[in-house]
Amino acid sequence: MKVTQHIKEAKETLFSFEILPPLKGKSIQSIFDGIDPMMEFKPKFVNVTYHREEYIYKERENGLLEKIAIRKRPGTVGICAAIMNKYDVDAVPHLICGGFSKEETENALIDLQFLGIDNVLALRGDSIKTESVFRPDPNGHQYAVELIRQITDMNEGHYMLDDVDLEPTNFCIGAAGYPEKHFEAMNLSTDLHYLKAKVEAGAEYITTQMFFDNQKFYDFVDACRAMDINVPIIPGLKPIKSLNHISFLPKFFHIDLPEALSKELMKCKDNKSVEQVGIEWGIQQSKELKEYGVPCIHYYTMSNSSQVKSIAKEIF
Repeated sequence: MKVTQHIKEAKETLFSFEILPPLKGKSIQSIFDGIDPMMEFKPKFVNVTYHREEYIYKERENGLLEKIAIRKRPGTVGICAAIMNKYDVDAVPHLICGGFSKEETENALIDLQFLGIDNVLALRGDSIKTESVFRPDPNGHQYAVELIRQITDMNEGHYMLDDVDLEPTNFCIGAAGYPEKHFEAMNLSTDLHYLKAKVEAGAEYITTQMFFDNQKFYDFVDACRAMDINVPIIPGLKPIKSLNHISFLPKFFHIDLPEALSKELMKCKDNKSVEQVGIEWGIQQSKELKEYGVPCIHYYTMSNSSQVKSIAKEIF
């Protein structure tokens, strides 16, 4: 079932979460171990991230460097199929621009349709570690809006291979939103302009980047509605788990921590105390968002579900 249909039929705020594919070499059981504790809260869908190829350079005998492609977290499509088969919940694979040609994107979408997967979250994706800026595949997409247009074209029966008679796909397309703006955007106004373009291209719902100040989410929703962006907006939450997160999350995700939260975190001396603060803040955030009437609360578990389970017990 489509994410938008789940939202339409829901009588109260839904619960969903996101997982990472396991590191190369690990079994599917490592995924199930993270999902099993979440099932008591009856998630309607589970997101599965996609991680593009990266590159390492190895010196050859002649002294030249050989560029070798590696993928540390493979298997997004297969994991989605396994989740749907084992748990009878919808899986939402992430599709990214980076590392994919348009032809490879089309083939991936054909595979997803074959597996009965109805939803995709269309993202540009991040640059790889060896690149200072995002660089698309030479035959791929530069921006998420272009990826969304390709999926929309396929939903309308327009494929790149015109000589092949294929049925239209029927994907529900999600897009990313940034309550504190995307770090590359000039300002929030221009960021909303591009978000509206993604909706006009075919995105049917928005899932936000993590945030820790609910007022920023409320303001973001108001700004979207003022721009005539009227699709469902799902808030994304990530509980702080470690001392490292205190500096890592603001730096990597370009977000602010509210003063009240930062004061509590500054008292913490170890990861255990940080984790407890993260749970308490996540519970409060979730309660307020549910009271506000959000259609769903989406949690970024990073494949470690213990904190999210503690929060969900108080909310769902």
